[in-house]
Amino acid sequence: MQRILIVLALAVLLLPAPHMSKPQSVRAGSLLVRATPLPLSSIDPALRRAGALAYLGGWALDSDNGGFGGLSALLVTGPGQMLGLSDSGVLTGFHVGQGPGSRRPFIAPLPVRAQDRHRPWWSWDAESLAYDPAIDRYWVGFEGLQAICRYGPGFARVEACRTWPEIAAWPETGSIESLARLPDGRFIAIGEMGMTADGRHDVLLFDSDPAEPDTPDPVHLRYAPPQGYRPTDAVALDARHLLVLNRRLTLQDLFTATIAVVALPERPTPGTLLRARTLARLAPPLLADNFEGIAVSQEAGRPIVWVISDDNHEFFQRTLLLKFGCC
Repeated sequence: MQRILIVLALAVLLLPAPHMSKPQSVRAGSLLVRATPLPLSSIDPALRRAGALAYLGGWALDSDNGGFGGLSALLVTGPGQMLGLSDSGVLTGFHVGQGPGSRRPFIAPLPVRAQDRHRPWWSWDAESLAYDPAIDRYWVGFEGLQAICRYGPGFARVEACRTWPEIAAWPETGSIESLARLPDGRFIAIGEMGMTADGRHDVLLFDSDPAEPDTPDPVHLRYAPPQGYRPTDAVALDARHLLVLNRRLTLQDLFTATIAVVALPERPTPGTLLRARTLARLAPPLLADNFEGIAVSQEAGRPIVWVISDDNHEFFQRTLLLKFGCC
């Protein structure tokens, strides 16, 4: 019965409505984050692999700051330096691992344009994040608003926003969970619950900046996740491959996740099917929770994959950050 109640509570959290557990307002300031190291497996502390990925470390994160948590997107900005974005539109910068961080941990709300200040606090449901280090610009995908916004260096200001009818057609609670920038400057958005006629997930391929008014209409592709799963985030692994994080909620295992790789055609045409190939599955007895954010960094020329979970600001969930050697 307890497990059934937990599943029902989690299902309610995924509905398109404001959740009172989310912080209504967060002030910019410093932040103390506690990172408790965790083994990958609850029954074999020595286990160091999840499928094709090598487990390099994991942490349970918590803070006394009520604004911390609810992390739905992630970037790695330096060695051990994390930048998380919550579903309340709150930025969180912190460091994990050995050695000092390159910048002081902080928490701050996203800047808002003057014309958007009338919107209620719960409408800033930020679910996806992309970055171009060459020009130091960030892109955020918002559910509810069904918009993609671009931010200047250091998130100092909003530079542009655009609401696409293709995204507005997706359900608000299962919209732009995934937004990835490819090395050639194109962008990919995947609808968590935006489906095509044949039951695949709708994918939008933008030729250039999706926040700009003169960007051409996107090409519609299709995504086939691992059976029973829905995409919650994506990031470019290289010019021809995309990593997709997928989530499932069941009565037996509660939240589980898969990390999958997708091969990208050089010139995809409308309707092209992108198939997921599972690299790792995160399910009990391995660490498992509501994983929603994925990021890629480089260490000694090797790709490193990071995933983070959204605790929904609930006492029965955790913010887990996992690090894997990849591919």
